[in-house]
Amino acid sequence: MDPEAARLAVTDRTPRLPRDLHPGAWWLWALGLAATASATTNPVLLLTIAAVAGFAVACRRADHPWSRSFQLYLGLAALIVVVRVLARIVLGGGADYGHVLVDLPEVPLPGWVAGIRLFGPVTREYLLGGLYDGLRLATLVVCVGAANSLADPKRLLKSMPPALYEIGTAIVVSVSVMPQLAASVQRVRRARQLRGVSGSRIRRLRGLVVPVLEDALERSLALAAGMDARGYGRSGHLGRRERTVTGTLMLAGLVGICVGTYAMLDHTAPRWLATPMLLVGCAVAVAGFVAAGARVRRTRYRPDHWRLPELVVAASGLAGAVLTYTVLADDVRVLHPAVDAPPVVTLTALVAVLLGAVAAVAAPPPRLASAERVPERAVVR
Repeated sequence: MDPEAARLAVTDRTPRLPRDLHPGAWWLWALGLAATASATTNPVLLLTIAAVAGFAVACRRADHPWSRSFQLYLGLAALIVVVRVLARIVLGGGADYGHVLVDLPEVPLPGWVAGIRLFGPVTREYLLGGLYDGLRLATLVVCVGAANSLADPKRLLKSMPPALYEIGTAIVVSVSVMPQLAASVQRVRRARQLRGVSGSRIRRLRGLVVPVLEDALERSLALAAGMDARGYGRSGHLGRRERTVTGTLMLAGLVGICVGTYAMLDHTAPRWLATPMLLVGCAVAVAGFVAAGARVRRTRYRPDHWRLPELVVAASGLAGAVLTYTVLADDVRVLHPAVDAPPVVTLTALVAVLLGAVAAVAAPPPRLASAERVPERAVVR
């Protein structure tokens, strides 16, 4: 082959074609980030996890209306942090320890509410404790918001296992409300701008909330009705024996998972109730899912397949959680820093939380809705 032709073939190589990643890969990635965030109260690590989620959303978010719901989750996360800190101030500022920042007048309460205080001295350590707890919960919300912004809720419901088809109508409403809410905000705001609605900010907000909530709920219910017409929620013909076997397997698996989880959290419980019981419960639950889905017969149009990018995206989120719960499990100084000293961060902890950023590079560019629209033909007069 001619060297010049080979060089042109390498330089003119077409980039990765835009396609939608499997929604399950984004959810596994987000759940891995959330598991990592739930294991620590280090504010540096929590803010890094939120930044990784935001970076992936900025790089791989499509232009669909439901893709813009990430801003709503960011606002909800900020509200959680503020409410958590304010609750620490209102319900007593921890006067028993720490450096007092401000001494608020304490509200006397009757004796039957002993143990509860209103206001009082606000200490720095008590306030930082509330901030750390609020950041952890806010980071979990950001991770869920990133998954909702990157994964199409309709494609996610299409890819769910057959065992969940009977509750598909309930799942579709719960999953699609927030993305539909973001799309409804844009439509209602655009309609009000076209009508020239004016007034104060409070009046405009009051006139925006009700139409947005009504429109989002109506669209979610319409989607659920459409899925119900396509067979979701149909149990079909099922004998008493099949129902008994499936129900027994599901209940036994749930009991095993609950017992195993409790034993893992309680170090005084026997060790044979921890990991072995958890594994047995998961195996029995999977058997129940298989038994429940074996009787469901559904066809899928253009099903989503798992390819190498999906595996890399899911592994990048789950690898951080595995690294955190195995290598960093005993490093309390990093995962749960004291409030009276600056938080400590190690290289291993940073690698665990930064692994999730690989998803933004490994995932292919999303398919844009604007590119799928058919351009209007010119009218020849």
